[in-house]
Amino acid sequence: MGDEWAGSDDEIARAALASSPNAVVALDRDQSVLVWNAAAERVFGWSAEEVVGRRAPIVPDELTTEHTAALERVRTGEPVSLRTRRLHSNGTLLDLRVDISALRLGSAVGGYVCVYHPALADHVARERVARRARLVRRLTDVVGDINSELELSAVLDRISASLTELTGADAGGFVLIEGERLRLVSTYQLPASIRGTTTELRTSLVDKLLRTGKTVLLESHGLDDLVWARLSGLHTIALGLAAVGGRPYGALYALFANRTPGHLELELLELLAGHAGIAVGNAVAYQEAVRQRAHERAVFDASADGIALLDQAGRVVRWNPAAAELTALPGESVIGGPPPFPVPGAGEKGTFQLDNGRWLDVVSAQIEETGEVVVDFRDVTAAKELEEAKDLFLATTSHELRTPITIVRGFASTLDSRWDKMNDPERRSAVHTIAERARSLGELMDHLLLGARAGADELKVRIEEFDLAERIEGATLGLPALSDRHRVEVDLAEGLPYVLGDALATDIILGQLLENAFKYSPRGGLISVGAWPEEDNVVVVVDDEGVGIAPPDRERIFERFVQVDSGDRRRFGGVGLGLYIVRSLARAQGGDVSAHPRPEGGTRMRLVLRCAAPIRSDTPMR
Repeated sequence: MGDEWAGSDDEIARAALASSPNAVVALDRDQSVLVWNAAAERVFGWSAEEVVGRRAPIVPDELTTEHTAALERVRTGEPVSLRTRRLHSNGTLLDLRVDISALRLGSAVGGYVCVYHPALADHVARERVARRARLVRRLTDVVGDINSELELSAVLDRISASLTELTGADAGGFVLIEGERLRLVSTYQLPASIRGTTTELRTSLVDKLLRTGKTVLLESHGLDDLVWARLSGLHTIALGLAAVGGRPYGALYALFANRTPGHLELELLELLAGHAGIAVGNAVAYQEAVRQRAHERAVFDASADGIALLDQAGRVVRWNPAAAELTALPGESVIGGPPPFPVPGAGEKGTFQLDNGRWLDVVSAQIEETGEVVVDFRDVTAAKELEEAKDLFLATTSHELRTPITIVRGFASTLDSRWDKMNDPERRSAVHTIAERARSLGELMDHLLLGARAGADELKVRIEEFDLAERIEGATLGLPALSDRHRVEVDLAEGLPYVLGDALATDIILGQLLENAFKYSPRGGLISVGAWPEEDNVVVVVDDEGVGIAPPDRERIFERFVQVDSGDRRRFGGVGLGLYIVRSLARAQGGDVSAHPRPEGGTRMRLVLRCAAPIRSDTPMR
C-alpha cells in the first residue's frame, strides 16, 4: 500500500463515511446512533453532535412499527431494502429508500447500518432505464421501417426524420461523401433550398470525425459559418459516420437548438448511423439491380433479333417484341409452353421454316448458374430466298445461254462442213439464224450487265427534257406485226408534256414492259398503252389480258433474280432481271414503276416520270 494510505484503518473508515454521497447511520441494538456521517447531516438537517448517543428523531410515529420490524429481520440475518419516509429537522417528510444491514462485531450482531438515498434518484434511474428501453425498441422499429424502403432518396429522408425522433434533435440531415467533396442530400426541419449544397471534405466536420478514428463527434464551436446555421439558435452538432461495405459513405447530422445531447443521444446517433449505412447499402444495391434489370430489359426489348428465355424444362418464360413480330405469336400465347421451333444445342445453329413461311436462324446458350437457356433467332427469309433465287438464276441463265449457243454452234458447224453442198438460200437462212441468236445473246448480256450495275448503284442516266410521246410511238410502232393473236392500241393524251429523264433509259423501260405484256399473255388479247398528265407527273400504263400477278408477288417481281410461280408464269423463261432493271432505271430518273391488277383480268404496269414544266390547272386529266 502506498504512503498516502499509511494512516490507521479507523482514519480510512472515517474518510470513507465522510465521502459517501449517501446518508449512513449506524445504530446500536437499542437504536442509539453510533455513526452519523456528513451526508446524513445534509439529508436530515441534524448535526452529528445532536444525535450521536441517542435515538435519532427521524422515524415518524406511524412508521415505528415498520422500522422495528425491519430491524428485527436484519437481526435474524436478512438485509432489508425498502422505500419509506423519514422526518427532516424542519418537520417535513422525506421520501427515501433505505438499505438496512447488520452491524457485526465478530460473530455477534452489535447493531444496524442504515444507508439512505433519495427515492427520487431511484425514480430517475428507473425512468432513464425505461426511456433507454423505449428508445431502443423504437430504434428497432425505425431500422425495420428504413430497411423496408428501397428507394435511396426515401431511405435518406426517413433516416433524417427518425434521427430527430430518437435523439430529440431539433433538425437533421444526411451528407454523402463524393470524392473530395460533400453533398447534402437529405434534410429534416430545415429549408429545402439547402439540399444539394456541396462543400470540400477537408474543411468539414466529417473530415475532423474521420481523422479522430471514431464514429461520432460532438461539436459546439465555429458553427455560424456552416450551412446548418439556418437552424435558429443552433448551439451543438452531433454527427455519426455511415459506412457501406466498410467504407465511409456519408454522415448523419443531429442539430440541437433547444436542448443539449447526452451520452444516450450520442449512443443512439451512433447506432442509427450504423444502421443507416446498412440501409443505404441495401438501397444502393437495389438501385443498381433495378438499373441493371432496366438495361437488360432495354437491350432485350430493343433487340432486332428474337430472344426467348427458356426454363430448365424448355418452357418459354420471356419473349421479346422482336420474337413476337418474327413468329407472329404474341408473348401470352407462347409463355409457359415450348417455342414454335426446335432449339439446337448450345453453340450450334439451326435453320427452320415457320408455318408462316419465314425462315429463322436459331442459336442457343445455357446460363450455367440457373440452368436456363437463352435462344436468339433472326429472320433469314430474304437471304434464303436470295440464295434460292441465285441458284434459279444460275440454272435459268445456263438454260438461256445453252439454247442460242447450241443453235449457233450447230449452224456454224453446218456451214463449215457443208458450205459447198448448200445452196445460197440455205446458207443465207443459216447465217440469219446465227445472227438472230447472236442478237439474243447480246440482249441477255446487256440485261446481266444492267442488273449488275443496278445492284451496285452504278446506273448512269442523263436528266434532260425529252418528248415522251415520241418515245412511246417509237416503241409501239412495229408491235402489231409481231403477233397475229395480239392487238395493240395506243392512247396518248393530247399535248402530252415533255418529261425529265433519260430518253435511252426510257426506251429500255418501255421495251421491257411491252415485251412482258406479250410474253405473259400467251393466248393473245389486247395490249393497250396509255399516257396522261397527273399532278406534276406523266403516267404511262401498259395493260395486258394475260395471266396476271398474285397480290403477294406484285412487289417481289421487282427484285433481282425473282420469277414468281404464279399460274403458268414460270414457263416463260428469263433470268429474273427485267423488271428489276426497269424499276432501277425509273427511280434513277426520279420516277417509279409499279404493278397493279386489271378488273377484267391481266396486269397493268404503271410508269411515272416527272414533268419538265408545271402542269396547267386546265390540263385534262384521266
